Amino acid sequence: MCIFVIKHRQHKLSSRDHRMTHSPLLRPYVQTFPLKIRSEVTVKMTDRMFEEKQHASLYQKYRFDPPDELKELILQYLDKKKGKPHQLAVDLGCGTGQTSRPLTAYFEQVVGIDVSKSQVEQARAVPGFPNLSYRVGTAEELPFPDGSVDLLTAASAAHWFDAERFIKEATRVLKPRGCLALFGYGDNVKIHYESCGDQLNNIYEEVKQILLPYTSSKVTGANSKLKDLFEAIPYPDKERIEIIPIKQQLSIKNVIGFIQTFSMYQAYLRADPSAASTLLERTTSRILEEMKVSSTEAKVNFIMEYFCVLACKPE
Repeated sequence: MCIFVIKHRQHKLSSRDHRMTHSPLLRPYVQTFPLKIRSEVTVKMTDRMFEEKQHASLYQKYRFDPPDELKELILQYLDKKKGKPHQLAVDLGCGTGQTSRPLTAYFEQVVGIDVSKSQVEQARAVPGFPNLSYRVGTAEELPFPDGSVDLLTAASAAHWFDAERFIKEATRVLKPRGCLALFGYGDNVKIHYESCGDQLNNIYEEVKQILLPYTSSKVTGANSKLKDLFEAIPYPDKERIEIIPIKQQLSIKNVIGFIQTFSMYQAYLRADPSAASTLLERTTSRILEEMKVSSTEAKVNFIMEYFCVLACKPE
């Protein structure tokens, strides 16, 4: 549940704001969310896991770009259901922009939205994407006109949304035949390195068990692969792909960094900083010992099972 406290104040346009206001591509979208009178939105939520600047920095460094297989699946679905032109994609819960940036090659304009100001600041710091902008906001109240969005995406984020309000808002902003693509990965991660895969997986599972008491109930929505949200989407044209296996190579350093990005690890860190740091140090040492290597740059095969919910708004 969100409580919004909104204050208005006069605000001089920065050069960046001026460019956004006068951009031909953005003009239709900024009309409904004027920049000259900026809104300060304070969102008080039961789950605010990604606010700290350090957490945002970890996200930028260690969270993954969406795999090519998943990106192609989404784009093919959009081409089949709606067709071109692809004008506006909106990436909800965009975090530090890992999903937003790849969309820029396929859409005239991409907007990333996240409730965390720190995450948005990290995303904005990545240069080189002139048709990409970011805003602080929620998936339940979107600053776009009715029927203006071709594609709404959410990567490892939809389980945090208020499902009823999100679906209502998505239906409002999507164009006829516009599409939803909600995806993420389950907790069935497998790690392999030569003959010590079982031991590495056991270590990873032990970390998960330690973090279990700090896991938000919202995360179960991701672990169930968005089953409840999928069933709540009222569109007749929808599908849910439960297993998309993806294998990549990660350094030990990146595996540990990935664990640090978990909301449950950050909750553990807040509750007991010393124990949380010790957990990472001990886990790193155990992995090095099992692999019989001395550097955290050594790489393992990291296998994840992605899932995806695809849905097309009726005409």
